[in-house]
Amino acid sequence: MGDNAKILIIDDEPDFVEAFRMTFEAKSYSVAAASSRLEAQEMMSVEPDVVVLGTLAPAGQAFAMHKWLKQDAKYKDIPLLVIDARHEERPIKGWRRFEGIQIECEAYLTKPIEPASLVPRVQNLLEETIRPRKIRVLIVDDHTMVRHGIHALLTVQKDMDVVGEAVNGQDALEQVQRLSPHVALMDIVMPVMSGLEATRRISSDYPLTKVLILTQYDEEENMLVAKQAGAHGFIPKKAASSELVDGIRAVNEGKYFSWSLA
Repeated sequence: MGDNAKILIIDDEPDFVEAFRMTFEAKSYSVAAASSRLEAQEMMSVEPDVVVLGTLAPAGQAFAMHKWLKQDAKYKDIPLLVIDARHEERPIKGWRRFEGIQIECEAYLTKPIEPASLVPRVQNLLEETIRPRKIRVLIVDDHTMVRHGIHALLTVQKDMDVVGEAVNGQDALEQVQRLSPHVALMDIVMPVMSGLEATRRISSDYPLTKVLILTQYDEEENMLVAKQAGAHGFIPKKAASSELVDGIRAVNEGKYFSWSLA
């Protein structure tokens, strides 16, 4: 239950806002709403525990609100959940690609979405403000033994939580959408969909998940191609035991993790 935790939802679609309000007030949350950037800036005086930044027209307004929040020392650490516009409405009221690269938030979702599905996410955000956040890791590799080995290595790290395993790029996309991992460890050569194609899709559609390439193909050309696809780092499997944990921590912080060929 919400125990009267305060949520500010910023969105210009009245039906969505009303459905959100009814859903969360039924769970004992206190909900305030704003339908424009200027109104939202004034409403921050209610000191919300969570901000839900939805769609605002014209395009660019949601990004401007995000930028304002993150530049204000009083508000920059309030948990932020971003809900982007439907794909066909992005040019009108969504996040443009260059804006998405700069996004800083705890969860990124897209419409259409049912407010009821947001309840556990908001609850998690509130709980994470109380306890230290663990790095949520998704392992993507088509070899069972490799996945199990990595899982065993990461399980003993107190700041990491393996939230899932995927066997190919398509499976990885589905699990990223469902599990919202902070880091996806991605093999390159896999059936159904390659790791590079999955990396391109994840970096485009799920920018909060950072991809760290983990592969036996350690040529410099592969490192370059992976970076161009949107990967935040590259580690050959032969160096995994010594560098993997540091690599995950680095990309989780938004840094590019570079393994030296030398």
